[in-house]
Amino acid sequence: MAQVRTSREKPPVVAPPMSRRERAADLAQRWWRPAGTVVAILLALLLTWHVVYGPHGISVWQKERAQDRALRAEIEKLKNENAELAWHNQQLNSDPDAIEREAREKLHYAKPGEVIYTLPAPAGGARAPETK
Repeated sequence: MAQVRTSREKPPVVAPPMSRRERAADLAQRWWRPAGTVVAILLALLLTWHVVYGPHGISVWQKERAQDRALRAEIEKLKNENAELAWHNQQLNSDPDAIEREAREKLHYAKPGEVIYTLPAPAGGARAPETK
């Protein structure tokens, strides 16, 4: 069925043909916001990736922080060992009985007339406790 128009209806408005420049401007105006949104999202994703995995990112920072903690613990252990060895050195330099005790325990020295008995190591590979 064909549509019948009455005299009261206005004829449809037909836009005049647009030039190439006008069409390009219209297209740019319609696509500017969606394209800008996509570019902003891509930049945000790139920045997020860089913050997490970049050369100075969070993952590298966490690895370096764990390494720093391990090195600080090792430094503290070495300082304690150094202090203990310095105390032991001071004892050996100032106390003649300490020198004698060290020679008897580690080198198995004995005074004339003494007999030293060496016991076998305990079973299971456990070491006997050392005395200081």
